[in-house]
Amino acid sequence: MSEPSSSSSSSAGSSSIPSPIQDSSSGSGSGSRSSSISSSSSSSIPGLSPSSASAGLRLRQALELERPLQIAGAVNAYSALLAERAGYRALYLSGAGIANASFGLPDLGMTTMSEVLDDVRRITAVTELPLLVDADTGFGHAWQIARCIQEMERAGAAAVHIEDQVAAKRCGHRPNKAVVSREEMADRIRAAVDARRDEAFVVMARTDAVAAEGINAAIERAIAYVQAGADMIFAEALTSLDQYRRFADEVRVPILANMTEFGRTPLYTITQLEQAGVSIALYPLSAFRAMSAAAAWVYETIRKDGTQQAALPHMQTRAELYEVLKYESYEQRLDQLFADNEQRGKDNGH
Repeated sequence: MSEPSSSSSSSAGSSSIPSPIQDSSSGSGSGSRSSSISSSSSSSIPGLSPSSASAGLRLRQALELERPLQIAGAVNAYSALLAERAGYRALYLSGAGIANASFGLPDLGMTTMSEVLDDVRRITAVTELPLLVDADTGFGHAWQIARCIQEMERAGAAAVHIEDQVAAKRCGHRPNKAVVSREEMADRIRAAVDARRDEAFVVMARTDAVAAEGINAAIERAIAYVQAGADMIFAEALTSLDQYRRFADEVRVPILANMTEFGRTPLYTITQLEQAGVSIALYPLSAFRAMSAAAAWVYETIRKDGTQQAALPHMQTRAELYEVLKYESYEQRLDQLFADNEQRGKDNGH
């Protein structure tokens, strides 16, 4: 894919739209996490605005209510429903999750914007929880980035993150990553910010530069991205709490920590992240990894034993599935429809 043309960063701040969220070092602290979490639907989670509020605004409100805000990865609509029932205030759709779960492909920038949007729409159709979407490098040059933002807004997303890797990108926790120039990435962010119709829609800049250029250069990049208009920073593959603390102190916008398993970043607790000034804790594929391991074990058990009896205690029951889906309420509406039709037939003498 072609990349946005480079331009001087001297005027990067001119197109910046101020974020209503204060920086992560403001001492706001975390919200009442335990008291606010319930298994109710998103429309009744304390503090979240009703669906009339834009998705971007709901994400910003969630961050004010809970800091660090725990964002749960959901690879499909049903996973989103499970995360909602667990009490999360926001969701994440991972590019790796789409590639892995929807297409059986590695996370190497092989999926298209349209394919990502399909999964976005499926999730936003079943939950009002704000959704952060992995937009890789923006799916092309400046005009394509602009279209990406507008299509994401139209699909119901609350936010996207765009990264500073080259178009032939890799997983953020793999070796040999390559990044574009700071100016080129600033162009990507300006294109995204200028394109959004809702000023509350969150444009997050992800930097993968720590591995290739070091912490100082990565922080300088993050500052340039904020000057270009980024609302938040996704600092990828950091290896210490001190590094997160430096990002929070020097960049002074909300910082996201990626708590992905089996990567370069240690799995810090929410308390440790809060003390380091982190505003968002992301768990992009935690449930998917557990689901995949469970599925592999069940397949192997049935194949080996010739029956699924040994796996039954580990399965979600039919009743539990129906409860998540509100299956009986659909049946009741269907029964009522049939009853109404039958009554109308009688009234008409049929």
